[in-house]
Amino acid sequence: MIRMLARSIREYKWSAILSPLCMVGEVTMEILIPLVIATLIDKGINAGNMTAVWQQGGLLALLALCSLAFGVASAFFASHASTGFARNLRHDMFNKVQTYDFSNIDKFSSSSIVTRLTSDVATLQMTFQMCIRMIFRTPVMLVMALIMAFRISVKLSLVFCVVLPLLAVVLILLIRLVHPIFERVFKTYDKLNNVTQENLHGIRVVKSFVREDKEVEKFTETSESIYKDFVKAERIMAFNSPAMQLSVYTCMIVISYLGAKLVVGGSGLTTGQLTSMFTYTGQILTGLMMMSMVFVMFTMSRAPMRRAYELLTEEPALKNPENPVNEVKDGSITFENVSFRYSGTAAKNALDQVDLHIRSGMTVGILGGTGSSKSTLVQLIPRLYDATEGSVKVGGVDVRDYDIHALRDQVSMVLQKNLLFGGTIKDNLRWGNPDATDEEMIHACKLACAHDFITAFPDGYDTHIEQGGKNVSGGQKQRLCIARALLKKPKILILDDSTSAVDTHTDAVIRKAFAEEIPGTTKLIIAQRVASIQDADLILVMDGGRVVAQGDHNSLLETCDIYREVFDSQKKGGLE
Repeated sequence: MIRMLARSIREYKWSAILSPLCMVGEVTMEILIPLVIATLIDKGINAGNMTAVWQQGGLLALLALCSLAFGVASAFFASHASTGFARNLRHDMFNKVQTYDFSNIDKFSSSSIVTRLTSDVATLQMTFQMCIRMIFRTPVMLVMALIMAFRISVKLSLVFCVVLPLLAVVLILLIRLVHPIFERVFKTYDKLNNVTQENLHGIRVVKSFVREDKEVEKFTETSESIYKDFVKAERIMAFNSPAMQLSVYTCMIVISYLGAKLVVGGSGLTTGQLTSMFTYTGQILTGLMMMSMVFVMFTMSRAPMRRAYELLTEEPALKNPENPVNEVKDGSITFENVSFRYSGTAAKNALDQVDLHIRSGMTVGILGGTGSSKSTLVQLIPRLYDATEGSVKVGGVDVRDYDIHALRDQVSMVLQKNLLFGGTIKDNLRWGNPDATDEEMIHACKLACAHDFITAFPDGYDTHIEQGGKNVSGGQKQRLCIARALLKKPKILILDDSTSAVDTHTDAVIRKAFAEEIPGTTKLIIAQRVASIQDADLILVMDGGRVVAQGDHNSLLETCDIYREVFDSQKKGGLE
């Protein structure tokens, strides 16, 4: 897992290497400073030798300046490496999400993906920065300080052999208690993001139903859960500081008592060496405290590491074959005994034993009640999902044998939920064809009956569209999405209930334009209104995931009860 995440360091590896090297230099200077102080005291101050005082004092100042320089350099390189690592990791995760198929997206909620790309990466950035500094600093500091302490006095240094194992036990216990809490916290962050995202997307509904207080209550409840978990974790980790302080003062007292006896007893320990011993004791225990901080941070980051790893290692459910077909010959579509279910644990098939043949250039209407799997049927054509059983063929070739991008480039799909992106109208239209000329955009918009309302805007095609298309009406949004799909000049055009928000006259004009302007394109129109599909070459009636009837308008009126009931109810409603 760590090796996978470490790939995101890439061009910042030299900064990641130089930071700990500079840190080692800083630690080396800090280890040498107590030795100089001991010499300053013993050979300078106590001996009354001012030459030694000036020499050792100058050396002490030089070591301090070197330590400062190494520390600043280490901090700079660590900051550069950690921010670069976070940028690359976020970029890698987002790129990976772009390769996902619908089934992969269904596995991760959008709020969870947002959390992983934001707060999880921020936590990993802080952990990485701390690690490349402290993980190298702490062991080097501990080892070098212990060596110097044992060189000064083995007897005094034995106190560390008792204190260090006790601290290690305390640290391990704290980590074991805290880790499950942090696991739970990051899952709650997903829920918090979901509540926020849902509220912002549905803010108009919230306000229209005067449910602001309820939404605040939901947010507060989730936020309170995070607060309580963090408080619980902090309470446990609060034992870390007293344990460290107890160890520091215990060591100081023991060393002071035994050291004073050794100095007074004339056993070879000098005043300067005892002073250095105090300094090394502080360095050793400070190093332990830093190590505990690293372990705490590492414990916090274990959950984000796992979550980032899950996102990066998730394999797209749909993959290109080894030797893909790159050209779609025509817009013919064939379903051969196709069944489909969204997951292996689903109770029943969403589609069941569908057999269907559509010739290239045909206009096909699809009618059915809510939940009859109309959208599921058409989503198998551009291979947004793979059929569980049977095969779907486009242009006489199984869709699983095509290069995915080549297939989807020839299948334009206007989904039920029309989505426009922030930018100008031109920017949104060019999603269909980045190289489209102004004339091509105008032609596509005329076919979609969008040109008139676009030119009515003061800025015309340069009119700014807010995120999600909130500053245009539902019908305008649908027509812009249809124009965007037409700019691809596809062999297959799928309209998934995408004219529901336009009036019947505009709907008829759009269909007439399709018939006259793009006769070679196969058109599949999912609609709730019979009027939208009654002139189609073929009409499919779906119910319960099956195609229960197919034919033209007149034949279905005679043979299909479902179609006749829908037609009669809409006709009656129209007369009334």
